[in-house]
Amino acid sequence: MRQRRNGFSLIELLIVVAIILVIAAIAIPSLLRSKLVANEASAAESLRTIDTGETTYSTSCPNVGYSVTLVELNQGNICASGKNIIDNVLGAADPSTKSGYQFTYGVTATGGINTSYTIVAVPLSIGISGQRGFFSDQSNVIHFTTDGSPPTPASPALQ
Repeated sequence: MRQRRNGFSLIELLIVVAIILVIAAIAIPSLLRSKLVANEASAAESLRTIDTGETTYSTSCPNVGYSVTLVELNQGNICASGKNIIDNVLGAADPSTKSGYQFTYGVTATGGINTSYTIVAVPLSIGISGQRGFFSDQSNVIHFTTDGSPPTPASPALQ
């Protein structure tokens, strides 16, 4: 008489593991690429948020103009109307980091009033956390580079 065995053979288990590895090899690069694209979208949207926040700040605080730092857009130490305009992540420090990007803010003062600002967002690790660099200023136009380097006002603009 023949005995019945319970369970799987070693060959069957190896085939299942091989199938799982093939699926993972196909899925992981797509996952990494989608994360990179999501980080880029987050950086561009963060620049839009800062641009809108700066417009709000300069309207609410005409004797100051634009904020001195990103922290001011969050804490409102100089002008109370500037409190909580941007979130705690972007407004935590200058430069700040969010979603794999570093945001560097600069301001220019004329006659004691901040008349212009620049904000640059570059990936912390080019090709891993992001591929494009972003730039914006008081014109509220976002410019980009495709190699992750810091853009300038002469760089192409996002549509």
